[in-house]
Amino acid sequence: MNDIDQPLAGFLDLGIAELGVRFDPDGCRKLLALARARREFGPHLFLSEEEFRGDPQLLGVSPRPGRNLIEPFDEALAFVEENSFFRALLDRLLGTGWEILRKKLVCAIPEAWMPSWLLAHVQDYGIPNLGPFIRPEYRDLTYFHGIDFHQDLIDWAGRTADFVTLYVYLDEVTPTQSPLHVLPGSHCHGGSVFPLAVERVGDCLWRYTDDRGRTLDLAEQVLTGSPGYAATWHPCVIHGTRPNMGARERLSLRYLVTRGPGGGGLLDEVNALIDGPLRLEVTQRHRDALGNVVIKGNALLGSPRRG
Repeated sequence: MNDIDQPLAGFLDLGIAELGVRFDPDGCRKLLALARARREFGPHLFLSEEEFRGDPQLLGVSPRPGRNLIEPFDEALAFVEENSFFRALLDRLLGTGWEILRKKLVCAIPEAWMPSWLLAHVQDYGIPNLGPFIRPEYRDLTYFHGIDFHQDLIDWAGRTADFVTLYVYLDEVTPTQSPLHVLPGSHCHGGSVFPLAVERVGDCLWRYTDDRGRTLDLAEQVLTGSPGYAATWHPCVIHGTRPNMGARERLSLRYLVTRGPGGGGLLDEVNALIDGPLRLEVTQRHRDALGNVVIKGNALLGSPRRG
């Protein structure tokens, strides 16, 4: 077993690898300082209820090229992207010639910052992406308030599972600060349309029923960690977060990286073992064509599905 195979042990069977602290904590702190120098975080990020209801913009509010806080930060991101572990990891997962598909900062907003009208408005939203409620000048990163169990295929209708997610904590993430909740092994039946049929059957045990009626009983893993902690997972692995009950924002770095043109990486081996679809033409049904949430409920928070 070589140096890169050891941290990736389990990816083949579980679809996820906890990598531990693999990136320089000082680099994390410098990136955080740059982000916070460009963005003062706090309750002022939000539109008022009158502003939102007067001109609701439900779609097109996520970061994109030209509107992405970390686009000018190439030098500050070198502690990740020029790290020999980062490159060896992705070569092993995706084959040589891989490409970064998307990178951005993800912010778990403290619940205490959210106005009461907004908390009521997004109650039981499965995926409360807060972008529509954020002032337009601040929509250059992604803001969440807890996320129900989902697969990363959700944003990629019509695309094959040819990418992995790499997630890096930039600050200390404790159980109250919206850590990732993951169901290792949930990828083995391929993709299902969101919202997923997941129900709690024990303290840390969940039953997932895929779109073909097959069930898996899966143990939950909560990913807490220090600055520089990282994990990587397959796009069919089910994961989510609870709301941030801490006093400050939780900022993390999220990469989506697609396979090299020749493949040959561990992702191809995992995909060959999956008994289910690796591509979905429709990935979600909780919103209508205008972006309105029409199916509510959040399995991770114990609220029943309705709509």
